[in-house]
Amino acid sequence: MSDHQLRVSKIPRGTVIDHIRAGQALNVLAILGIDGESGETVSVGMNIPSDRMGHKDIVKVEDRELSQDEVDVLSLIAPEATINIIREYEVAEKQYLERPERVVGVLSCPNHNCITNADEPVETKFDVLDDGVRCEYCDTIVREDLAAHIAVE
Repeated sequence: MSDHQLRVSKIPRGTVIDHIRAGQALNVLAILGIDGESGETVSVGMNIPSDRMGHKDIVKVEDRELSQDEVDVLSLIAPEATINIIREYEVAEKQYLERPERVVGVLSCPNHNCITNADEPVETKFDVLDDGVRCEYCDTIVREDLAAHIAVE
């Protein structure tokens, strides 16, 4: 895409999450804990025409690079996304997402009887399956709508 077609301007430094499945940008913001109150500068494009995907979402977060835990969870809801680390208005690093073997502390278990939902100091742990995730404590499997189980503080 040439510069005259940009819908959102380049950022000086930070992270651009591109090729997000259309309609998932708000879930990406939830994973990153961005709710508009922290003062971060964020640009969001939704349902943007894409040659590769038909339509896509894009999120640009200035002055922030993602942690590996955040990238791992993003891979569950946006496996086609790319992470671009921007420095001095240029892509310094580009990362294609890979599904992790497990995620820790980022999803909540839907089983109300799971120990992670009791008042115990236990961090949630999920094994990543081909078609979902499985709670390591109670074996509950979540196959659909993973974004609804993101543990956002």
